[in-house]
Amino acid sequence: MSTTRVIKANGIDLSIREAGQGPLVVLCHGWPELSYSWRHQIPALAAAGYHVVAPDMRGFGQSAAPADLTAYSIFDLVGDVVGLVQALGETKAMVVGHDWGAPVAWHAALFRPDIFTAVAGLSVPPPFRGRGKPLDLLRQGGITNFYWQYFQTPGVAEAEFEHDVARTMRIVLAGRGLADPDAAMFVQEGKGFLGHASGEEPLPAWLSENDLAHFTEAFRKSGFRGGLNWYRNIDRNWELTAPWQDAQIHQPSLFIAGARDAVITGLIGSKRVNELERVLPNLTRRLIIDGAGHWVQQERPEEVNAALVKFLKESMPG
Repeated sequence: MSTTRVIKANGIDLSIREAGQGPLVVLCHGWPELSYSWRHQIPALAAAGYHVVAPDMRGFGQSAAPADLTAYSIFDLVGDVVGLVQALGETKAMVVGHDWGAPVAWHAALFRPDIFTAVAGLSVPPPFRGRGKPLDLLRQGGITNFYWQYFQTPGVAEAEFEHDVARTMRIVLAGRGLADPDAAMFVQEGKGFLGHASGEEPLPAWLSENDLAHFTEAFRKSGFRGGLNWYRNIDRNWELTAPWQDAQIHQPSLFIAGARDAVITGLIGSKRVNELERVLPNLTRRLIIDGAGHWVQQERPEEVNAALVKFLKESMPG
């Protein structure tokens, strides 16, 4: 069983789930998720001999959500993870991230190799710092309706998502992108991010009504502003990471994704998945799970857990 508590890290309050004893493993969730997204991994990794800690990331759940939009840069997010390791009295950790948590994990390993001795990313490949700001490149490519762009103006996506939080979470977790991956990435004029779906989608086997209710209740309380502010720092993150142009992550690394995940089949990811070693020269495994979508650690926990435990044992023995 995991326990929850609030811990002060990097100057803010982070709500964490934790279990087990041994070397520290930090699990970073994505959008729009919570530490609860790791409910299948926490007991498995604890049983394998690790101290597993999964925070509600900055802006999510019961953790602090600073009002300042600029407080959600990649430096702030990595700073939270560094601060968490220190607050737990440790000097070393292995970091795992899914979705937006994956860039946090990759950059944590890139910025602080002295702390993070191994890194695993789920669904989102490591940073390939391109030739220009990501949002500028989209516009130059004639793209104006990518979801990153829709999320930029404060208040627009918040109003859509908060109108009916239960419907929002059902569509995003259960329905969005499964039938048509492109629908998950592009926003139709006048329809918003959720407009392609009915909100009546049946839940997949991996997501129970109780699970959905947990996410819904948390986002009813927190709103969506904090998580959306991560997207509003995308171009700023490109500017901030200029010193790491073409840098590599030399620690042992692992990449896991679902074969049906629009992130790795669509606009951003397919080329990057094939070129992981450019950034990850010590990549131990590239695991693409047939039939799985974006929420891979919830959809296929046994395969993800087995891969993580094997990776931990090899790169960070208990």
